[in-house]
Order: sequence, then structure tokens, then C-alpha cells
Amino acid sequence: MTLADAGEDQVVAQLIKALPNDARVLVPAGDDCAVVRHGPELLLLKTDCVIEDVHFTRASPPRAVGWKALCRAVSDVAAMGGWPGDALITLAAPPALEFSWVRGLYAGLRRAAERYRINVVGGETARSLGGIFISVALTGSVPSGRYVTRAGGEPGDSIFVTGKLGGSLAGRHLRFEPRVEEAVWLNENFRLHAMMDLSDGLAKDLPRLARASGVGFRIDRAAVPLNRGCTVDQGLGDGEDYELLFIVAPEEGARLQAAWPQAFPKLKLSRIGELNTGTAVDGVPGGYDHFRR
Repeated sequence: MTLADAGEDQVVAQLIKALPNDARVLVPAGDDCAVVRHGPELLLLKTDCVIEDVHFTRASPPRAVGWKALCRAVSDVAAMGGWPGDALITLAAPPALEFSWVRGLYAGLRRAAERYRINVVGGETARSLGGIFISVALTGSVPSGRYVTRAGGEPGDSIFVTGKLGGSLAGRHLRFEPRVEEAVWLNENFRLHAMMDLSDGLAKDLPRLARASGVGFRIDRAAVPLNRGCTVDQGLGDGEDYELLFIVAPEEGARLQAAWPQAFPKLKLSRIGELNTGTAVDGVPGGYDHFRR
């Protein structure tokens, strides 16, 4: 069986099931971030990578590639309800790559780090015999008992997404804004049952959340918020939206919809469906799978 035969979710599930963890690990591998008890605090841990010809091309603006490389990890920290902290950056590149491209990459990394108040404290450089590879290791923090996982959804809960979906390949995947302030505000003011960021598309990520919570779901396709020119299927399946997908009880949802416009008047919030007691995926296209594209 090849990786393509198994698919990304099955590969990850098989790789992580035997990894060692002690009692300090509150959320192990498999969610947006790991959560580890570090003295009196909770530490969020995340790694992410961007790879040439998978996440960007050599023609992509290097500053935008640097922004994306760090902000992908920032988005995962936000999805746990936390603030980003310190980062380590690894770059593997072919020796013939122009140094000006690398300087542009690090200018983008610096811009993202300054925007989200992240310390870049080190990393590694290495020779690549193929394309460019950038890996980010990022810490974050969240108050004790306030981290949000994918696993707390309950039947009857409301499903919400921030922003608009679809059309990432038009360039949005290089210039998205991680929803850090929004996630922290939500976590401070509402009881979030579950949350994750939309990296592989709503059609891929919502079933992941539902499986983690042990529930089914129903979405209203007409309620899915779309970027201009996108079809519903693109909104569901294009991926790399990096918006928040989160779950709250119905009574919290009503209060949230009243408070959101005052807190974030420029960002759309949409209720797109509800969780239920079933296990069915409600007729959505497949979303992004790294081993099947």
C-alpha cells in the first residue's frame, strides 16, 4: 500500500498512535497543536512547513512565501485559542538559489513575526538537492483549562466559520491573516466546544472535527460564505483559507452573533449548520489531501 492508497489522514493516524507521551501531555499529536503542561502554564507546540511546488513556486514573491511559512503555524496556535510565542526556522535550499530570494523570504518571516509579536530565536540551514523547503517550529501559550480542541462538539451545536472561503489559488494562500485576535476573543468570551483552522478546506476539515467529537453534521450549502467569483464547491474544497471553524451551543451562538459585529465589524461571521447524532458527511467534495494530489 502506498501513501496515496492510504491517504493523509490514515497515514498520520498510523504514525502517531505509538508515539510516547507522559502525563504532561494534555493534547497529543493529531490536533492543531500539542498541549503540554510546563510548570504552572500550558505550552502549545506546533511545526509546519512549506515546500516548493507544493505550497509555492519559485515565481512566488519570496516575502509572501516567508509570510505564509510562519503564518500557517500561527493559524494553528490561534485554532487552540492561544497566543503565539517563539519560533525556530529551518531553511533547506539549493546552493544555486539567489541570495536575494532568501533575503526576501526572511523579510516576509520578519514581517509576520513583528505582526504577531513572535520572537524568532534560531533555526537551521541546510543544502537541498531539490527544491526549497522551509520548516517552522512555533510555541504558544493558553491559560490553564482554556485550550480548545477539535473533540468537544455535541449534537445540536452550531457550526460557525469566520471570513469567506474559496479561491485560495488566486493568491489568497500567500497573504491570509491568521485569526489570532478573533480566536482569543472567542475563547475569552464564549464557551467554545471545538475549534480548528481551515487549512485543507471545509470539506476535509469539518469531517475531521466531527470524527474527533464523535458526531455527524449537516451544513447549509447556501450559507457557506464565498469569496467573489467562487462556487460553493470551491468554497468547500479549495483549501488554504486559514479561517476559523468553531462549534458553540445554540444559545451561545445567538449571543455570539449579536456581539460579533461590534468586536470585528470588518470580518464576516457565518453560521453554516449544526452537529447531529449521525455519522454522515453531508455530500461535500473531498478537500485537500497531500498524498492524493
